[in-house]
Amino acid sequence: MARLARRPHACQWCGREVPDTGVGRRRQYCRQSCRQRAYEHRAAVRGTSIPADAVVLSAAEASALADRAFEVRCAAEDVATAISEGATDGELRDLVDSLVTLARAAERLR
Repeated sequence: MARLARRPHACQWCGREVPDTGVGRRRQYCRQSCRQRAYEHRAAVRGTSIPADAVVLSAAEASALADRAFEVRCAAEDVATAISEGATDGELRDLVDSLVTLARAAERLR
């Protein structure tokens, strides 16, 4: 019987893609270090009013996340402008490749 490929998903801690081992339960974290950081976070908020699944970012991390989101929006606007100006397929392909790269980087929370 053929096994269906599972869709890649993001690490619950850092947002990177989690490799599919193909066996057993689906992994939640991309690396042991992410699993450890998530455990430490859950332990730190235990007994507080902060939900265990809350994502706590430093001011620098929040600023970096906002910057990455801005870069994605700018890249998307570049694609829209190129389309309206009749860009070639090669130019559009380059812009879309850049957009995808920026979007993947923006998925990371840390």
